[in-house]
Amino acid sequence: MKTKILSICLLALTLFACKKSERVGSAYASADYAIDSASVSDSISMAATQNVKDRQFVRTAEVDMEVKDVYDATISIEKQLQSLGGFVTKSRMETQTLSEDTYNTSDESAILIRKFQNQNRMQVRVPTQKLGEFLDFINDKKVFLNSRIISAEDVSAGIRLAKLESERQAKTQSNISQLKAGKDKVKLDDNNMSEANMQKYSDEILADNLKFSTVDIFIKEPKTSVAKIPIINTKNIDNEYKYNFLYDVKNAFVEGFYLIQQLFVFVISIWPIVLIGGLVFYFLRRKKALVKTEK
Repeated sequence: MKTKILSICLLALTLFACKKSERVGSAYASADYAIDSASVSDSISMAATQNVKDRQFVRTAEVDMEVKDVYDATISIEKQLQSLGGFVTKSRMETQTLSEDTYNTSDESAILIRKFQNQNRMQVRVPTQKLGEFLDFINDKKVFLNSRIISAEDVSAGIRLAKLESERQAKTQSNISQLKAGKDKVKLDDNNMSEANMQKYSDEILADNLKFSTVDIFIKEPKTSVAKIPIINTKNIDNEYKYNFLYDVKNAFVEGFYLIQQLFVFVISIWPIVLIGGLVFYFLRRKKALVKTEK
């Protein structure tokens, strides 16, 4: 009886210890998860930094944000990119004109008031391992974030398929080499080589996209800038030369003289019609005169 009671006690103690160890294990698991989560910056997505066993990702990002000064932000981004081993593929800085108004200040001068916003569209390539660091950097330059899209495309299956295709092409090339020389062999060899070249080209592009991430950046200034540009008072100049009486009278006489010449030349060019009309008029008058005489 004592032995049975002792066994029951030992079993209870064992179950209690197991439950306790499970609770302790759960606590460590939660702590580990918290540490891993803390290692990812709050300002970027996990898609920019995640690493999964037996998975490879092509990472891209799109950032649309407002900055205090577009020119300074652009220079700062380019310098940071250079320090990370990246490079710029496109940078288009331009000014968006919102309005223009001209105010005359004297008979000779005026002021053009132009309201505008500076903006820049950039496309950069940054080493994939540095993508999170780069996004952290440009995030610090913003005064307002309009949108940010970070993509991590899993290309693991595509890589395995590319490897299988390379093996297939190598086997095909071995089979072709065993054929007798002829036109068919040359054609097959050429087609297989073309496929191999395209596969190599695709592999190189994929390898480059795995090594470097593409980031599209659009930055603009939230405030409207104003430029005061001194210009000439064109309205006063237009009024000064809009009308010249003596010059216009002289031109009127000259144009009238040329008009008379054109009319004279036109009458000469239709002389057959004038002659026929004259003869018809003459015979009609003569006939009318004869009718009156007979009466």
